[in-house]
Amino acid sequence: MKAITLLRSFNFLYFALLAIFIPFLPVYLDGQGLNPAQIGFIVGSGGIITIFAQPLWGMISDRTRTVRKVLLLLLICSSLIGYWLYASSSYTLLIIFAMLLYFFLMPIDPLTESLNFRMSEAAGISYGSIRTYGALGYGVMALCSGYIMSYFGAHSLAYLFAGIGLIGFILIIGMPDAPVTGKPVTLSSLKQFLSNKETLLFLVLIFISSVPARMNDTFLGVYIKELGGSPELVGQAWFIAAGSEIAIFALSFWWLRKGKELIIITIAGAFYFLRFFISAWVTDPHMLAYLQVLQLLTFPIFYSAAIQYLYRIVPEEWRATGQTVLALLFFGVSGIIASYAGGAVYEAFGGQMLYLSISIMSLVGMLFGIVLTVKYGRSVHSAEQ
Repeated sequence: MKAITLLRSFNFLYFALLAIFIPFLPVYLDGQGLNPAQIGFIVGSGGIITIFAQPLWGMISDRTRTVRKVLLLLLICSSLIGYWLYASSSYTLLIIFAMLLYFFLMPIDPLTESLNFRMSEAAGISYGSIRTYGALGYGVMALCSGYIMSYFGAHSLAYLFAGIGLIGFILIIGMPDAPVTGKPVTLSSLKQFLSNKETLLFLVLIFISSVPARMNDTFLGVYIKELGGSPELVGQAWFIAAGSEIAIFALSFWWLRKGKELIIITIAGAFYFLRFFISAWVTDPHMLAYLQVLQLLTFPIFYSAAIQYLYRIVPEEWRATGQTVLALLFFGVSGIIASYAGGAVYEAFGGQMLYLSISIMSLVGMLFGIVLTVKYGRSVHSAEQ
């Protein structure tokens, strides 16, 4: 159980890094004088980098049959680059360091999730009992980052990011590697995975639903500030969102059932629509922050069900790569469209129109989920089949 304890601690620290990066990078860039279109360009370009980086590191992990050693390399590079990013003010340097951080930091997510899933299976515990600590780390650090940014200045995030990254690096050194499959990695098995119609339709569903979620992640802090909110309020909003995930992840053993993933994903899509539609009409920044409690009915349910469904249909030896494909769609490809298109819409029409647009996209995702549930929801498929 020592390995599980170390993994839970690493989840806390890694998602704390994401809390400094994902919600506060746009806020930091805004504080350096960049407009929404420029912020969208940087975040969108980072999504392009992620498209290449996540499959690359996922393939390296599968080919070398190790997750831990790859994580060590990625984490030390992320810690150094994160420090340089939040210590910079030049537009050119911000672009360069942000791109590098996307290359090294974002691939850690699918590898960590793969580690969570494999080690939870080996230990006979639920995936959510480990992932809960990630949600806790994200929530706590989102709250702290807002106050630290306000009281010590935006550049103080550089020391915070590097310090947490180095502690996480030390934890990984003492942690055993993930159990590996006995099956060799083959290109034919990957081709079989990607040529399956059910798999492709599932990935389309993930893409449709993730674009509005990524738009919200990118511009929520900017919208709160536009409505008159402070960096502390941005941190509080993300604390509420991440904190609400904790119970959902912890109780995943109770509500997450094999064969029911598609209907669960569809229900989460319905709440995404409700959340973003209400956000479009809120004018009080505090109310917008409190509304993030609806996160408990959206992301943790959607993503947990998606991971379980993916692990049932992907060949065993390509699980890390399959997890990477999922993360690539949810955080990479969708992030490009979300950032570029979202930045253009925000710049031209404002935050309200942006949230009306993403609520419509979430509605489309929900309807597509219903179609897939009717088509595939009654049968239980597996990677072996």
